[in-house]
Amino acid sequence: MPNIKSAIKRVRQNEEAHAQNIQLKSAMRSTVKKADQAVANNGDNVQESVKAAIKQLDKAANKGLIHKNKAARKKSSLMKKVQG
Repeated sequence: MPNIKSAIKRVRQNEEAHAQNIQLKSAMRSTVKKADQAVANNGDNVQESVKAAIKQLDKAANKGLIHKNKAARKKSSLMKKVQG
């Protein structure tokens, strides 16, 4: 544990940011998984779930949680599943 006041604060800030990042990444994975399942089962709310998943992917990419190309790949994969 650091002794310097600013370093102590930085550690605390990093822990809070890490916790928030984990929560957002988990939410993103959950929505993508739900969209995949909706597409596979031809559920009623396929369009809504895919739209929510795309929104979560864009949000994660903008915050730097995942790379923008990974978000693009995931979105493309989802759209291919919906169309075909």
